[in-house]
Amino acid sequence: MLDPQAQALMTLLSEKGIPPVYTQTPVEARASYRARRTFTQPDAPEVGRVQDLQFHHSGVDIAVRVYHPHGATQAMPALVYLHGGGWTIGDLDTHDVLCRSLCLQAQGVVVSVDYRMGPEHQFPAAYDDAVAAWQWVASQAQALGVDAARIAIGGDSAGGNLAAAACLGLRDLGLQPVLQLLIYPSTLMAPDTDSYKTNGQGYMLTRESMAWYSGNYLRGPQDAQDWRASPQLATSHADLPPAFVLTAGFDPLRDEGLMYADALSRAGVSSQYICFERQIHGFITMGRVLQEANTAVALCAHALRTAWAQA
Repeated sequence: MLDPQAQALMTLLSEKGIPPVYTQTPVEARASYRARRTFTQPDAPEVGRVQDLQFHHSGVDIAVRVYHPHGATQAMPALVYLHGGGWTIGDLDTHDVLCRSLCLQAQGVVVSVDYRMGPEHQFPAAYDDAVAAWQWVASQAQALGVDAARIAIGGDSAGGNLAAAACLGLRDLGLQPVLQLLIYPSTLMAPDTDSYKTNGQGYMLTRESMAWYSGNYLRGPQDAQDWRASPQLATSHADLPPAFVLTAGFDPLRDEGLMYADALSRAGVSSQYICFERQIHGFITMGRVLQEANTAVALCAHALRTAWAQA
């Protein structure tokens, strides 16, 4: 059964006549997504300090927002966070409340990354930025007030895809985050799963929207077979960071999140998997209207605290 709060939200959005994302231009879709956040997201909690910075890599400047908890007087553990939005929409503001909440509840620094997006910057730009962001935080740990030995990486949806892929790339560079926090991640660019078929209409994220998003990001069908775009297809998932994978039951991405958690477990990687069976894609940022979103944030914060404590 669909969560009644989720059903009420979808009914309201339908009544308001909000156009599907795939009928809009990327610029229009970004503005619409940004405008809707105040309706569904909780009020932004106060953190100890927020810094808007940028780092330079491969000839580009990438903006980041750094959240510090209250009373941070020593090097703190950190999370490099990659926002969702189909590699096309979303920004530092759309995920500001979530990053603040994770900062406070996990008691660590959160570095939110404004990575490059399609269609202006196609694959593998976002992946490259994700890898570079984690490396930058590690290299600038002292200046950022971060413990370089306790840096996690995570994200939701497209951001979960980037976090999972970045862990593969960092592993191959001899580097490893202490945790990969994967919130309803996309792990296959060309899915053929049961959840893709049964949840691909009527539950916020649709097959048409997914095709629009991936079409903006990928340069062509060949990119879908690249593990940097589809981390499920990596030759090996061994020697990766421990994972906390969270999915939603009425999400077309549900099965590929479970598949990835299982792939990690088969490879000997510690992997926890939790599915909010009655929820829809994107729910974790909607704590003003979906009570279970706040439960999910608390679980993610607990996973971070545990990983940092064990590092």
